Amino acid sequence: MVDSQYILPNDVGISPLDCAEAFPLLSPKEKLYAHYLSRASWYGGLIVLLQTSPESPTIYVLLQRLFRKQPPSVLESVASAAGLSPEEYQEKLKALIWQSQAFKDSPTQMEALWNSCGDLMYSLDEKLKQLGLGDKGITTYFSGNCCLKDAELVQKFLDSKNLSAYNTRLFKQVNNDGKCCYEVRLASAIKDECPIDGDVDNKCGCYNFDGTLFKVVRGDYAPLMQRVVDCLKKAKAYAANENEEHMLEEYVQSFFFGSIEAHKQGSRYWIRDKGPIVESHIGFIESYRDPFGSRGEFEGATVFVSCLVCFVAVVNKAMSARFAELVNSAEVLLPELPWPTQFEKDRFLKPDFTSLDVLTFAGSGIPVGISIPNYDCIRQSEGFKNVSLGNVLAVASATQKEKLTFLREEDKDLYIKLKNPSFEVQVGLHELLGHGSGKLFVEDEKGNFNFDSKNVRNPETGELVSSWYKGSETWDSKFSTIASTYEECRAECVGLYLCLNNRVLSIFGQEGSDAEDVVYINWLNMVRAGVLALEFYTPVNKTWRQAHMQARFVILRVLLEANEGLVSLEHTVGSDGKPDAIISLDRTKIRSVGKPAIERFLRKLQIHKSTADVEGGRALYEGYSSVTDSEPEKFLTLRETVLLRKEARKMFVQANTRVQGDTIELQEYAGSAADLIRSFVDRFHDDGEELEEEILALSQMDAHCWS
Repeated sequence: MVDSQYILPNDVGISPLDCAEAFPLLSPKEKLYAHYLSRASWYGGLIVLLQTSPESPTIYVLLQRLFRKQPPSVLESVASAAGLSPEEYQEKLKALIWQSQAFKDSPTQMEALWNSCGDLMYSLDEKLKQLGLGDKGITTYFSGNCCLKDAELVQKFLDSKNLSAYNTRLFKQVNNDGKCCYEVRLASAIKDECPIDGDVDNKCGCYNFDGTLFKVVRGDYAPLMQRVVDCLKKAKAYAANENEEHMLEEYVQSFFFGSIEAHKQGSRYWIRDKGPIVESHIGFIESYRDPFGSRGEFEGATVFVSCLVCFVAVVNKAMSARFAELVNSAEVLLPELPWPTQFEKDRFLKPDFTSLDVLTFAGSGIPVGISIPNYDCIRQSEGFKNVSLGNVLAVASATQKEKLTFLREEDKDLYIKLKNPSFEVQVGLHELLGHGSGKLFVEDEKGNFNFDSKNVRNPETGELVSSWYKGSETWDSKFSTIASTYEECRAECVGLYLCLNNRVLSIFGQEGSDAEDVVYINWLNMVRAGVLALEFYTPVNKTWRQAHMQARFVILRVLLEANEGLVSLEHTVGSDGKPDAIISLDRTKIRSVGKPAIERFLRKLQIHKSTADVEGGRALYEGYSSVTDSEPEKFLTLRETVLLRKEARKMFVQANTRVQGDTIELQEYAGSAADLIRSFVDRFHDDGEELEEEILALSQMDAHCWS
C-alpha cells in the first residue's frame, strides 16, 4: 500500500492571498515599484525548479504548455469526450496529455517532455522520495555523485577563500585517471571563471586545496538571473528613497556578478529603510532545503504591500503596535533568558517590524513571518527586520473543529478561540526575541575577539570557553546540516519561555485568567505540533525533511522527558475504528515543570551556539531528534496514525500585476485549482514560451549529473 504522505487529495484546500483592498491605495509610483519587484520575484522564483530535483523543470514546462493551450474547464470536456470519468480526469495525467491540444500541435515535443519526467514524477523509489545527499535522497544543489564528505570538504575550501555558499551549487567532476575536480558554480547573469585569491594550476585553471582541485565559475541560472537584474533596474526608477535605490543597485551587482558581498551591502540598505509602504527582499535566503544546510533557496523578491495604507487593516495596525512595544521592552526581557549576560549581544539591535499583506512571494512555500537578513555579520552587529505576513496568517490559522486532531474534546473550543491570540504571542517572541537574541563568540582574521576570551566561562561546565567562530566561519558553515532546525528550535523555546512573562502577556492585551488560557493554548499548540511533525520524518533513512517540524518534535521530547505528568500521549482507537491518539497537557504544571525543562534545554542550545561547539550541539539536538518505537510513546507507530489522519496543506493563489498604459492593473483569482493554474499561465503570458526554452536548456545542460 502506498504511504498516504505521497497522496495528494483532489479536494486540497486552495485559498487566494487577498490584497484587493490594499493595492488600489498605493500611488501610481508605488504600484510601478511593486510591479517590477513582483516580476523580479517570479522570474527568480523559477530558479527553485533547478534547485529541487532533476525532473522539476520539465514538469513545470509540461504543465505550462498543456494549460496554455487549453484551460482546465476545456480539458475536462476533452477528457470526458475521451471516456475519462471526472475522477480519472484529475488523476490520469498521461491520458489527458495525449488527448490535449498541446499534444496535437506538438506531439514530438510533448512526448519528449513526458518521457523526461513522467516516471520520475510518480516514482516512489526510496532515494527519490525526499531531498538528501548521496543515498539519503535527491538534490540538485549537488551533482548526484556527491556525498556528505564532499560537502564538508568544499565548505572548508569556501571558508578558506572567504566565499559564501549561499548562491552556489556543487558539481563533482571525475577524470579518467580517477582524480576529481570540484566545480563551485555561482548564480549570476555573467558567465565566466570567478577570480579569487589563491594559487591556480595553469593547466586546468583550478585551485589546489588540501591536494584537491577546485574551480569557481559564474553563470548558474544565467538567463533567469538576467531577467531578475532587468526588472530590478526598472524598479529602481520608482524607488521611494535613496536607501531603496542603493539597495537595488547592490542587488543588481549581486545577481549580475554573483557577489554575496554585494547582497550583504544591499541588505544593509534594506534594514535602514524603515517602514516602507512597499516592502521587498530578494535573493538566496533560506537554507532549509539544502541537505548540507549552507546553500540558499531563491526566495523570489518577497514583495509586500503594507497594510498600514489600508483602512481595513485595523488588526494589523494593532499587531504592529504590540510588536513595537515588545521590541521596546527587549532590554527588560532579554535578561530574563536563561544564559549569562556575556552570552547575550552587547547591544540589542531593535528590528523594524511591520505587519504586511503579501502581493508576491515566489519560492517553495510562504511563511507567516520572516526575520532577515540571515547573515551573521549583519544580524549580530547591525540589525535585521521582522515582517508578519497578515494575509498569509489569516489563511494559515483558520481552524475547523471537526478537523482538529489529537486533542481532547474539552480543549477544542478553547483551542479554536485562542489559537490566533496565542500564535501572535509566539510569533512575536520567536521572530523578535528568539532570532534576535544570543551572541556568537568570534575571533576575526586579525586575532581580535568580540568577547573576553580570558574570563568568560561556560555556565554548564564552569570552565573557560574553549571554542568559538574563527575567521570566515559562520553559524551555517559550522553547524551545516542542523543549523536551520537548531535555530528554529531555539527561537521556539524562547517563545515558550517568555510567553510566561506577565509583562509580555500584558503587551499583547492578555491579563488574569485570559492570559493563563493563552499560555495554555500556546504550549498545547506546540505539543500538538510536535506530534504532527512526525509526518515529516522518513524512517527508512532516519532523516527529517522540514526544519521547523523537527524543531517542534524536539521540544515535544524535552517536555515528555520532564515527566511529572506534564505531557501525556495516549494511543487510542477513533470513532471510525481506526488508530488515533490523544495528547494532553497539565496546565497546572506548565510553570512548575515545563518552564524549568525549557530553561535547561534553551540554555544548552545557546551555549553550544555561542561557542561554536558543533560536537556538543549536534549530540544534544540529534539525540532529541531520534524517532523510535520504544515504549511508552511508540513514535514510529504514532507516525502512522499521524499520516492516516493528516490534513493536506493549504495552497495559495497569488495575484498578478500587469502594465496597462500608464497604470498597473491587479489581476486577482478565486480559490480554486483552475484559478491557481490560470494565475501561472497569466503570469508569463508575454514571454512564456521563450522562458520555458531557457529553463529546459538549463535543466538539460546538467541532466547527465544525475543520470
